[in-house]
Amino acid sequence: MKWKLNIKREVRVTVALLAVASLIAFSDRKQGAWICHNIVIELANENENHFLDETDVLRLVNTSSLTLIGKTMDQINLKQLEGKLERDGHILNAEIFGDLKGNLVVRVELRRPIARIVRENAPDAYIAEDGTIMSVSEKYTSRVLLISGSFTNKLVDAGNMYKLEEGKQIMDMMEHINDERFWKSQVAQMDIDGSGEITIYPQITGQRIEFGKPDNIDSKFKKLMIFYKEILPTRGWTKYERVSLKYEGQIVAE
Repeated sequence: MKWKLNIKREVRVTVALLAVASLIAFSDRKQGAWICHNIVIELANENENHFLDETDVLRLVNTSSLTLIGKTMDQINLKQLEGKLERDGHILNAEIFGDLKGNLVVRVELRRPIARIVRENAPDAYIAEDGTIMSVSEKYTSRVLLISGSFTNKLVDAGNMYKLEEGKQIMDMMEHINDERFWKSQVAQMDIDGSGEITIYPQITGQRIEFGKPDNIDSKFKKLMIFYKEILPTRGWTKYERVSLKYEGQIVAE
């Protein structure tokens, strides 16, 4: 009796395994038989950056949507297409998949610019939130902090701010500025010379602020706040042309 029960149990297990194998094979056939009928572009653009639109993304996927329409999933290299999109500096992340309606869904997340590099003898560029240097767009101009000076060529050549020690410090300084409402509205431009010394040009007051190297950032901005709150109101907003924060424990104004 026990022997018969064991046989029945083995038969049930075998049937279950065969059913699972058939289901997998059926799924594989269905997946391979999936045909692309349309391409749907989804831009995850929470920050309202319009450097790329749906047409630009479609062009990056391929020169024409007709080359993908009609192909099966087996004929479309999704990883290759995602990699092609992510090589564009404006795109932070790309995900491509097929849905049940035959749509090839291309979901793209754009980078957020935090500063614009302005150069006299070379094209401008943007610095993204993750440090990536990305090209400007003819379609859209983002109102962000301006970065100028001869040191910017080194930043652009690096391709990412975090590849350089000076770039990391500059990113920290820009983060400090963007995190504080007052500094974000007051600091209009940072000029960086060949040795990495920074001069700030404010939005409202006319002083040239010599910040020095992008170190001791918090301390230097505290000194600058003292200058704005305690010195300018008593001495006059137009009295000084230059303010230096480079010396520890001192504010030099001329």
